[in-house]
Amino acid sequence: MNVTYTDLVDRFKDGFMRFKNSEYPLGFAGGLLAIILLLLLLLGWLWSQEPDAFDVNEVTQQLAPETQSTITIGSTTTATVIHLMETLLNKRGGYLSNDIMPPTLWLDNIPNWEYGVLIQCRDITRSMRNDFSRSQSQSVEDKDLIITEPQFNFDNESWIFPATESEYQKGLDALHRYLERLQNPNNPEAQFYARADNLSDWLGQVEKRLGSLSQRLSASVGQTRINTDLAGDAAAEQSTRTSREIDIKTPWSEIDDIFYEARGAAWALVHLLKAVEKDFDSILRKKNALISLRQIIRELESTQETIWSPLIMNGSGFGMFANHSLVMASYISRANAAVIDLRQLLQQG
Repeated sequence: MNVTYTDLVDRFKDGFMRFKNSEYPLGFAGGLLAIILLLLLLLGWLWSQEPDAFDVNEVTQQLAPETQSTITIGSTTTATVIHLMETLLNKRGGYLSNDIMPPTLWLDNIPNWEYGVLIQCRDITRSMRNDFSRSQSQSVEDKDLIITEPQFNFDNESWIFPATESEYQKGLDALHRYLERLQNPNNPEAQFYARADNLSDWLGQVEKRLGSLSQRLSASVGQTRINTDLAGDAAAEQSTRTSREIDIKTPWSEIDDIFYEARGAAWALVHLLKAVEKDFDSILRKKNALISLRQIIRELESTQETIWSPLIMNGSGFGMFANHSLVMASYISRANAAVIDLRQLLQQG
């Protein structure tokens, strides 16, 4: 087809008038905006994928100094905590809880998952500083755990001056040094005491965390509960009076937040309990408590099953629709009951 000079001029004029009337710029801008939004949604979906489980023994072999052929007591627990925290910082998308830019700005599932993992790491490092690394109450605290424990308790949402990631990395560096000294036979000042009372104390913290999560998850449907705050002690008192019956219901906007926090906490606990199984093997066998520990792990592993629904459902207890929070609460409650039984076994002679 032949195009004349007049045709080219007419097309140029037509294009110029469209450009002048902003038809092309708006169309281009709208298309570009749609592409950017689509990419952000895809990126948000990728970043919301939870990390896979890992083998605590393999991680210990990788993190422990290569010169040591024998893995010392406490190295598996320490290496597992290190890997959990490094996973928070280095997983796909990095650490998201303190991000203020899209797509993280509208993501809340994975930040709540991160918080659940973080709480378990804070609890175990507190026990490592106060109990596991000390032979008695009058013994000196480990110099590196003194750094690690407060660094992991830094604000989890600080994005600048200083950034959360940099503060957690300082704690990780100290924990790496502790692991290196723990593996050094020529440096006996770094210790990890695998005793029944130490393990029982840490499990006491786990028991309270799981109990709280179970209650918050169960409150997704709302219920009236009898106030048992002072039950079991006739002389017990509290600061202010409360009703005999309490109405408890988790706001609908927080249901998925609590669900993913519980899922993150359970994910971290599965690995920590597997590490404890390794480091406290002789104690658990002596107390005939190994099966009890493995049952806890199995219950918590059930919380990590694939979620096939695009949304966390909040149906009523016996209604037509599922309630994912109640399912999660069931597993958490059973694990919590098993933790209580395990603590009783450890406290027996």
